[in-house]
Amino acid sequence: MSGTSALRTWWAQRPPATGAAVLATGALSVGLQQAGYELLSRIALALAGAAWLGLVADIAVRLPRGLPGWPVGSPAALTVVPATALLGTGISGLYGQQLAEALLALAFALWAVLVLLVVRNWERGMSGAVFLGCVAAEGIAVLGAVLAAAVRVAWLAHAGLVFFWLGLAFYLIGLRCFDRRQVAAGAGDHWMASGALALSAVAGSRLIAAAGSGLYLWNKDDNTVLRSVTIALLALAFVWYCVLAAAELLRPRTGYDVRRWSTVFSMAMTAVAALSVAAALRAPWLRGPGQVLLWIAVAAWCAVLAVAVRSVVESVRSTARR
Repeated sequence: MSGTSALRTWWAQRPPATGAAVLATGALSVGLQQAGYELLSRIALALAGAAWLGLVADIAVRLPRGLPGWPVGSPAALTVVPATALLGTGISGLYGQQLAEALLALAFALWAVLVLLVVRNWERGMSGAVFLGCVAAEGIAVLGAVLAAAVRVAWLAHAGLVFFWLGLAFYLIGLRCFDRRQVAAGAGDHWMASGALALSAVAGSRLIAAAGSGLYLWNKDDNTVLRSVTIALLALAFVWYCVLAAAELLRPRTGYDVRRWSTVFSMAMTAVAALSVAAALRAPWLRGPGQVLLWIAVAAWCAVLAVAVRSVVESVRSTARR
């Protein structure tokens, strides 16, 4: 088999979970932008955009044939929704709003098509991918809040608030379905238990920021509730982060698995959550931990990328020999 044919074969066998690479890189871009590293943020955003285009092209190619190899009812199929929303969030912060608005509309359309297909298949004993129901909703909430503040449109923030609470409901359902044994034995996507809470905290902080941008969105009591919930979400995300990190140290899981991109996403999103809450709630002491977590996420991203490239090269070479 030729090298080109081998590469095509590898590409056709990629699972939906590969979209987590877009999630991880997009989250890293947002975090770097918040920390003031604009050049690095733009590079990460370009990489996330290229990966997202590859993901969408793959779906477009498979769509006429019924998406073979893509179980649209599996939780991993939802990855494309927050990947699209996070890309839009990065673009809104660095480039402009029109493309970000288009990506918000696309993310909502994808969510509307996929969410019922996925939720009806939830059951006990699932991997961390079950938290993608929360991640998808909160990704839309974040982009809606960011655009509401940028273009001064109140209904976007109100819609974002709906998705914020919906995402938390999905998290509770996902927690009930999550197999706790994954903490000690998961292949990487078990970190979504932390990443989903972190993204929820980001959504809460961006909604608070939108209310402080000159828009009247909700009354003082509602704002107090939102602030309290956001702080609680950040604290819980930190707790999960520490538990999962300790489990990794006690029971190391070596070797590459595509679900490791979910680990990187969760690490990066925890950093983003700390930086976002620090800005929205005027808590500058959170910036220090946020920066530390951000560079840990950068190191994890580089490590997973290096192992992923090596895995792809080995897979293509193995296929080419057949």
